[in-house]
Amino acid sequence: MSAWIADLAVKKRKAGRVAYLNARLVDPASGRDEMGGLVADGETIADLGPHIARDGIADDIETVDAEGHVLAPGLVDMRAHLREPGFEHQETIHSASRSAAVGGVTTVACMPGTDPPIDNVSLVHFIERRARETSLVKVHPIAAVTKARGGEQLTEIGLLAEAGAVAFSDGLHTIMNANVLRRALAYGTIFDALIVHHAEDTNLSGSGAMNSGEVSTRLGLPGIPAESEIVIVARDIRLAEMTGGRLHLAHLTTAESIDLVRRAKARGLEVTADTAPHYLTLNENAVGDYRTFAKVRPPLRAEDDRQAAVAALRDGAIDTVVSDHAPHDQDSKRQPFAQAAFGVVGLETMLPLVLELVHNGHLSLSDALATVTFRPADLLKLKAGRLQPGWPADLVLIDTETPWRIDNKAFQSKSKNSPFEDRPVRGRAVRTVVSGRTVYRLGGEARSVLAKIRPA
Repeated sequence: MSAWIADLAVKKRKAGRVAYLNARLVDPASGRDEMGGLVADGETIADLGPHIARDGIADDIETVDAEGHVLAPGLVDMRAHLREPGFEHQETIHSASRSAAVGGVTTVACMPGTDPPIDNVSLVHFIERRARETSLVKVHPIAAVTKARGGEQLTEIGLLAEAGAVAFSDGLHTIMNANVLRRALAYGTIFDALIVHHAEDTNLSGSGAMNSGEVSTRLGLPGIPAESEIVIVARDIRLAEMTGGRLHLAHLTTAESIDLVRRAKARGLEVTADTAPHYLTLNENAVGDYRTFAKVRPPLRAEDDRQAAVAALRDGAIDTVVSDHAPHDQDSKRQPFAQAAFGVVGLETMLPLVLELVHNGHLSLSDALATVTFRPADLLKLKAGRLQPGWPADLVLIDTETPWRIDNKAFQSKSKNSPFEDRPVRGRAVRTVVSGRTVYRLGGEARSVLAKIRPA
């Protein structure tokens, strides 16, 4: 089966009127789950519901038969490293956008770990301009909390927010100075800014390469203890309570830190959290025989921690799932484990891995899609993640049942560093629509061939 990905000329074409018929409409924000259709008029949704049928469609409207597949809001990924500017050999906004389109992701928030980092208004404008010029999907910049992500001097949060930054983060750099983070949270309240923080006590982590425990001891690798995450989560929650700031804790991995967030929410604090698919589907044993593609920061934890993360999605302690897309070139990964870079690519595998939670009975389809649609959109205050008349026609058509195997070589990303090579999964995006324009279609005429789907 071949796949078609739009070229950039598609963005320049006027979006027409398209009716998607015979679809299972799933909109987690409204609770809608019903058979019907949706009409997109230009770049926005005009109408949807069970009353949309072929007999009532005018001849001048293009029709798409959804063949009973799920039609949902396009996925919103609130944490991805796109590497441009500075690391274009690993990824560019354009190549990442192709990955996003294949994965059903229509909106991406990009992290500030670039060179130079996104810590001033000109860099925010650069990202927005490059996205307009080269991206097939919508890209929004997350700006740094501190200048050069150095953890000491705050950036101009107000000016950056006005320029278009949707949140603030120092990426994988923990703000170890509690007073600096306190000032960021307090200053952020003036602009309703979301502070996204990586919770890791670097003094405890040291030169650790994987989760500290029996597996790291057996492999002879330095470990990163769970406490390195827990103590920073506890500190940050206290600072959020002290300031009233909006704190979002990134990629949580331990049962105890997740429970701290659960209790903070019960007290009514403005504290939210996310995790990534690899923390929901893998544990520390995935490192196996020193597999550097399974080296991530924070590290893959014990099985009990993985199960706690899944449970937290069910009860709402964790709000969103992010791709945590972190592309690396082969030279960075094909090294001894202790020296290899941290991170995995994730834009193309986020949807099938989230669907795995549905097929395993952990989440309903609507609850699973909520974590990657309206919840991250609401946190970033973006008009996205909903099937609603008047809202952008950012859509994904999902075949939830067809089995296939993940093939790293088929990725549209410049980098292939995924621990999921050859993993059997069920379900994937078969069409991705951004502002009413189809940017990806599986099984169409092949302008760009990804790879034939191998049977599971």
